[in-house]
Amino acid sequence: MGYECIEVHPADDVTTITMNMPGRRNALSLAHLTELLRAFEEAGKSSAKGVILAANGPVFSAGHDLSEVAGLDLAGTRELLLMCTRLTEVMQSVPQVVIARVHALATAAGCQLVASADLAVAADTAAFATPGGQGGWFCHTPLVAVARAIGPRRALELGILGERIDAATALDWGLVHRVVPAAELDVATGELMAKATRGSALSKGLGKQAFYTQVGMPQPQAYAYAVEVMASSSQLPDAKEGMNAFVEKRPPRW
Repeated sequence: MGYECIEVHPADDVTTITMNMPGRRNALSLAHLTELLRAFEEAGKSSAKGVILAANGPVFSAGHDLSEVAGLDLAGTRELLLMCTRLTEVMQSVPQVVIARVHALATAAGCQLVASADLAVAADTAAFATPGGQGGWFCHTPLVAVARAIGPRRALELGILGERIDAATALDWGLVHRVVPAAELDVATGELMAKATRGSALSKGLGKQAFYTQVGMPQPQAYAYAVEVMASSSQLPDAKEGMNAFVEKRPPRW
């Protein structure tokens, strides 16, 4: 099925999902979110090892489309927010490594997408904000993801002040993992993806999903869960191959 709001390009072991509503500043309408969700679900079922979330136009994403939200009732607004929540959950549940390629401004739910990716690479021209604190609709749901990426104190500062932070600050705070000149963004994203997809795809997918499960648990429960997952995964063929390759001093055969 075709898409109207996004572009999807599978290439080699990486699928690139590109928001393609530049005239709307890649605002996240219900239709846009629905297409993104479908694309991530399809990528998750594919043989790809990684997924890149990118965007066309002068803005990475301006967040929810306020021209749409303004006309919604409570049920409609709830549906929109739940769709965005579902998208971020799927980004973290698919077995592939998800990298956000952020070339420009990411605000509100656009910032939420960046914070929900496993890794993020930003151009030095990028900026980030949860601007609801400057208006009448606070960024409640974006701050769920942002707080988990940068910690509650800094996230609350972003939420209350509503001001933009530049790429260097986002790197310092942990919202993104690499900042490079804009001309080097594609190369840097590709290099990070190559490193992130080394090793067993099965092991890494299981590791990613287990991480997101345990990270919100109290420490005793997290250890109990992680012990069982790690012990069980030691019996998988890829784990045995990795161990045997190390012992035999040879490259593993996945």
